[in-house]
Amino acid sequence: MSAQPRGESAPESDAYPGAARGATATVTAPPPAPATPAPAVTPPGVPERPDGVPGKRPAVADGAAAPARTRRWGWTSRRKDLAAYGTFLLVALWVTSQLWVDPAGRVAALYSGDPAQVQFFLAHSARVVLHGEFPFYTDQFNYPDGVNLMANTAVLALGIPMVPVTLLFGPAVSFVALVTLGLAGTAAAWYHVFSRHLVGRRLAAAVGAWFCGFSPAMLSHANWHPNIISQFLLPFIVWRVLVLTRSARPLRDGVLLALLVTAQAFINEEILLFTALACGVLLTAIVVQRPALWARAWRPLATGLSVCAVLAGALLAYPLYIQFAGPMAYHGLSDAVRDYGNDIAAFFAPGSPTFGGNERANVNLAPNYSEENAFFGWSLSLIAVGIVVWLRREVMVRALAATGLFFAVLSLGERVSWWDRDLFTGPWDLLVRLPLLDAVVPTRFALITSVVIGVLLALAVQRAWTLRGAEWRHARTVAVAALVLALLPIVPMPLKVTSRPPVPDFITADRWREYVGADQTLVPVPVPGMGNTHAMRWAASTNLEFKIPGGYFLAPRNGNTGDPGRFGGRPSDLGELLDEVATTGRTPKLNDRQRRRCLDELRHWNAALLVLPVGQHQAEPLRRTVEQLVGPGRRELDVWVWDVRPLSARSD
Repeated sequence: MSAQPRGESAPESDAYPGAARGATATVTAPPPAPATPAPAVTPPGVPERPDGVPGKRPAVADGAAAPARTRRWGWTSRRKDLAAYGTFLLVALWVTSQLWVDPAGRVAALYSGDPAQVQFFLAHSARVVLHGEFPFYTDQFNYPDGVNLMANTAVLALGIPMVPVTLLFGPAVSFVALVTLGLAGTAAAWYHVFSRHLVGRRLAAAVGAWFCGFSPAMLSHANWHPNIISQFLLPFIVWRVLVLTRSARPLRDGVLLALLVTAQAFINEEILLFTALACGVLLTAIVVQRPALWARAWRPLATGLSVCAVLAGALLAYPLYIQFAGPMAYHGLSDAVRDYGNDIAAFFAPGSPTFGGNERANVNLAPNYSEENAFFGWSLSLIAVGIVVWLRREVMVRALAATGLFFAVLSLGERVSWWDRDLFTGPWDLLVRLPLLDAVVPTRFALITSVVIGVLLALAVQRAWTLRGAEWRHARTVAVAALVLALLPIVPMPLKVTSRPPVPDFITADRWREYVGADQTLVPVPVPGMGNTHAMRWAASTNLEFKIPGGYFLAPRNGNTGDPGRFGGRPSDLGELLDEVATTGRTPKLNDRQRRRCLDELRHWNAALLVLPVGQHQAEPLRRTVEQLVGPGRRELDVWVWDVRPLSARSD
C-alpha cells in the first residue's frame, strides 16, 4: 500500500489514518511530508486495494467499459447506504412506537420530569424564533429568579430546527420526534463515517453503527434525554480531529472542526467534553505505541486545534459567559448526582430496555433506569475482549482497547462496587473536583466505552469478511454466530410507557387569560418541582404564555449565583407544605404564622391565580389546605381556581 501524495488536506478516506476502505483500520499514523513519502503499515493478512491507494476505486484499464462499471458501483453502494439508513429509522420507530401512539398522553415509565423539562425548552425555542426572546435565560419558570438555560442544556441546536413541528403539533410531538431522530441519526452518522473512512464493507460499518446508535446506554437515555442521544455530530468531530493529524490545510480543517464543536455545544456540552477527552486518550495511546508518529502529526494537529479553539471560543464566548457568570449560574453538580457511578456487575448484565433485560435484575447496578450507561451483557463483553486479543497486532485496536477500558474505570465513580457492595475508592475520586469535571456525571463515561465497542465490532466484521484461503470458509459462519450471541440479548425493545395527566381544559381553552397578566404568575397546586413537572407541560402547551414559580431545573443552592448546583430553586414553605399534603393525603391545621409566610411567597411570585386540577392525586386534601390559606375556591371546567390578586398584590 503506497502513501498518497499530499498536495492538500487528506482525502476523506484517510480521516482514520492508516485505514483503507478495503481493509481493517491499521495504524492511525499521519503520513510523512510530501517530500519523504513512506508506505502505510498494513496488518498481516489484509490485502491491499488493487490500485494500491486507500479509499480509491481501482483504475479501469478498458476505457470503454469504465462508465458502465462506475454507474453499477455507485448505484450498488447507494442502495446499500439507503438500506442502512432506512433500517436505522425503522429500528428507532420500533423503539419509540409506544410513545408515538399518544405523544401528549404517554411518557416513559418511572420518570416524567426530563420529558416535561425538554418540552418546556422546545417551547422556549419557539419563542426565541417568533418573539426574539433571549435564548440563554428565562424567567418563564422559577419566577422571579428565573433559570440559566445555558447551564441547563436547553437544546437550542435541536429546538430551533424543530420550531415548525412544535408550532404545528405541539412540544410533545417534537420531543418524541427528537428521540426517534436522535437514535436513527446517530447510527446513520457513525455508518457514514465508518463506511467511508474506517472499513470497506458496508455490512461491517452497519454493525458497528447499529451498536453505536442503539446500545443499551442509548436506549436508556432515549426514555428521557434526547440531548444525550443526539450524537450525530460526534462521528464527524472525531473524524475531523484525526484528519488534523495529517492535514496539509490545518487552517481550513480547524475552521470546520470549530463549526462542529460550536453546534454540539448547543446540543450537549457534557457529550462534547467526553468526545474531546476520548480523542485525547486515543491519540495518546497511539503515540505511546509509536512515538515517531508524533513528530509528523504534532504541527498540523496543534495548528488546527489552535484555530478551532480561537474560532469556537469566539463563537461561544458570550453563551459561556452567561453559563458560568450570568444570572442563576452555578458551579458543580449536587453531591447526589456527582456520585453517580456504575457497578462493575453492570457491564455484564443486559440493559432494561433490551430483549434480555430485566428491570428488577438491574436494581442497584445503575444510579437509576435513565442512567444504564454500561449493561453490555456477558456475551458482548467477552466477545469485545476476544476481538482485542484477535486483532491485538493492530495499533488502532490496542489504542481503542486502552481508551474503552480507561473510561469504563472512570465510570465506576468515586466508590467502586460489585453488586452494590463497596470495594474501594475509585480513581474518579481524584478528578471529581477539577474544573469542568465537577459538572460531569461519572456513570456516563461508559458512553465512550460503548462507542469503542461499536468501532471494534466494525473492525472485526471487516476482518472476518476479508480472510482468504482455508480461513475464509468458516469466517463468515463464526462471525455471524458471534454477532448473534453478542447482540441478541441487547436487541432494542419498545420503550415502556405510562400515561400522564392531560393538560387541563382550563389551560387549553385559555380561560386562565382572564386572571393572569404579563408580569404575574399562575401557581399550580402543588407547586412545580422535581417530583411534580406536569405544570411545565401546561406552560409549554401555551408556548409559555404565562409564568410559573418553581419547576425542574438546575440552579445555584439557595438562589445565590455561583453556589454549587442543586435541583430546583429557593426552598419554598408553600411548596414544601403542598408537597407533603400530596404525598401523605393529610390535611394539616395551619396557624397564622404559616398563613403569613405562604402569603409572602405568593407576593414574591406576584401570583394571580392558584390552579388545582380536579383529577390531581390527593386533590381533596390539597383543596382544603389551600382554602385555609386563601379562602374558598371556585370550580371552572376541570380545575379548582383561587383568584389571589387582591391578597398577593405588591405594594409600591
